[in-house]
Amino acid sequence: MLHLGLIGQAIAASRSPSLHMMLGELKQLPVDYQLQVPEDDTAGSFNAKLAEIRSLGFVGTNVTFPYKQIAIDSADEVNDAVKKVGASNTLLLKDGKIRAFNTDYTGFIRGYKGRVGDLPAGKVLMIGAGGVGRAIGFALFEVGATEVLVTDLSERSAQSLVDAINEAGYKARVVAKEDMAAAAAEADGLVNCTPVGHIKSPGMPLSAEFIGNQKWAFDAVYTPMDTEFLVEANRKGLQIVSGFDLFFYQGIDAFEIFTGQEVTDVKPVWDQFREKYDVVSSLI
Repeated sequence: MLHLGLIGQAIAASRSPSLHMMLGELKQLPVDYQLQVPEDDTAGSFNAKLAEIRSLGFVGTNVTFPYKQIAIDSADEVNDAVKKVGASNTLLLKDGKIRAFNTDYTGFIRGYKGRVGDLPAGKVLMIGAGGVGRAIGFALFEVGATEVLVTDLSERSAQSLVDAINEAGYKARVVAKEDMAAAAAEADGLVNCTPVGHIKSPGMPLSAEFIGNQKWAFDAVYTPMDTEFLVEANRKGLQIVSGFDLFFYQGIDAFEIFTGQEVTDVKPVWDQFREKYDVVSSLI
């Protein structure tokens, strides 16, 4: 039995166990994927939970809010994506070591290419500079971004991400809330990495009037899959990349890390997962 997990808070509705156990069935690997909720959001509680699952023989765990940055400190080795982003969402627990990866980074790249092909991302307006925003902010340069314009309710978070991107040799700048309209007008792509649009916090991260001149849009929210933002972007003729794309491909990448087995043909997995778990979308 391959024991895997997800460490995070407020994860009861996660579909990660379903995806990983389905992948295990397809690869004829018995997978047991369990949700792991530490006592609180401190590093101490995270480390205690991590030690517990290691003692139980877990070979890997995903990591989500609020532990993605804390997870790095537990790792013996970190890959290049983690070094760039400053966060990890996937830990491999093998051979007495903890190795940290970021499959939000790689998963976005796969999801983007799967939807829009070789279209360069160009100049991108990104709303939200939190954990997933940091991963997407760097991954954008792997799909042809020329500059990322970052806006966030926390100017400190936006500036931190912009500084990190620029220090890595890429190009980014902070956009004040009052300048979002002008930034959207010059952007080739629009990215939402905020919770706005989630079933529990409905709405639009950007006014509909500012959507339409761009080429593509991505929304990290995937509950619902068809967010108001993506529906509007689709209506205006933009190519779209959904939060479900990110969820699906980051899960595939994590499974490959955990098992060492490549998932070469993802379409049957995509179709089967959507059908089995009633993942409904009119856009993708």
